[in-house]
Amino acid sequence: MKYIDEYRDAAAAKKYAELIRSITTREWTMMEICGGQTYAIVKFGIDHLLPKEITLVHGPGCPVCVTPLEIIDRAIFIAGRKDVIFTSFGDMLRVPGSGKDLLTVKSEGGDVRVVYSPLDALKLAQQNPAKKVVFLAVGFETTAPANAMSVWRARELGVKNFSILTSHVLVPPAMEAILSSPSHLVQAFLAAGHVCTVMGYEDYFPIAEKYRSPIVVTGFEPVDILQGIYMAVRQLEEGRVDVENQYSRAVRREGNIPAKKLLSEVFEVIDRKWRGIGMIPQSGWGLRPEYAAHDAEKIFDVGGIETQESPVCIAGRIMQGLNKPHDCSAFGRNCKPEHPLGAPMVSSEGACAAYFHYGRFRLAEDV
Repeated sequence: MKYIDEYRDAAAAKKYAELIRSITTREWTMMEICGGQTYAIVKFGIDHLLPKEITLVHGPGCPVCVTPLEIIDRAIFIAGRKDVIFTSFGDMLRVPGSGKDLLTVKSEGGDVRVVYSPLDALKLAQQNPAKKVVFLAVGFETTAPANAMSVWRARELGVKNFSILTSHVLVPPAMEAILSSPSHLVQAFLAAGHVCTVMGYEDYFPIAEKYRSPIVVTGFEPVDILQGIYMAVRQLEEGRVDVENQYSRAVRREGNIPAKKLLSEVFEVIDRKWRGIGMIPQSGWGLRPEYAAHDAEKIFDVGGIETQESPVCIAGRIMQGLNKPHDCSAFGRNCKPEHPLGAPMVSSEGACAAYFHYGRFRLAEDV
């Protein structure tokens, strides 16, 4: 299949691994900021192809993983109401709240449904005027345009029984939060290609310059990732700091201008809490006041629901690149995909789930 097979070519992957080895003279640590990249790295063993001087750490790039616990608890509260049809993508149903998950709410009789698009949820609202239909709108800039479109379309059509519970987060502020921490280990970033497909990469230039950290916009297949690593290592070895675009077949510097226009019309930038990390200023989107009629948090008055993370789960440290999943005492023991303590063990894009599924149980120095 075009744009897949050639980017999974073993000979090309080995070529880039050899190129990386040939130019590496020092130890370097870089972070992939996308859960899809994390999954590919672990699945295909990309880190095993790299010289021992290159360390990959995993960032907060899994949308399920960074959705804060109180958002899950708010979703669970809303989904338990008899007058509600609660909709979500399937991977959110098993994310543990402080007491249970949405799948448990469904088993208890709640009308919880998996949809493939927020526009499917909007259609459900049109078909069920006596019910309040809510869509759980989480994720990075990648999923935001479709969620914005559903709200915009609901207002255009006058569908008053449709709303979204919003927990959108933005990548650049998270990168800044990581780089501004005195304990950070990151010297370069592989930026998320799909985020940049929507937003472009203009916002990364000031981050790279301020923190002297190369950034390479990177795709998701093995050759993409190895080429992105090569480009980042080349910058580091040459002492250069720049923003480069490996994923040029999909990403333009300016991004998708119509999508960005829609996003700015429907959403406004707000402070947002990240699961396991905490509050990051100006790192999320919330609905603008003119769309308050479709804001589930306001409609159901759940903004006051707060909760505390499990003290056992170290997901926050993993998503900041400070630890690997096998550093956690609960990993593979009392935290497994069928009984997760934290969201990174739920989503296929979560580092913990990827490590578990592909047998990465060894100590960090043995990996």
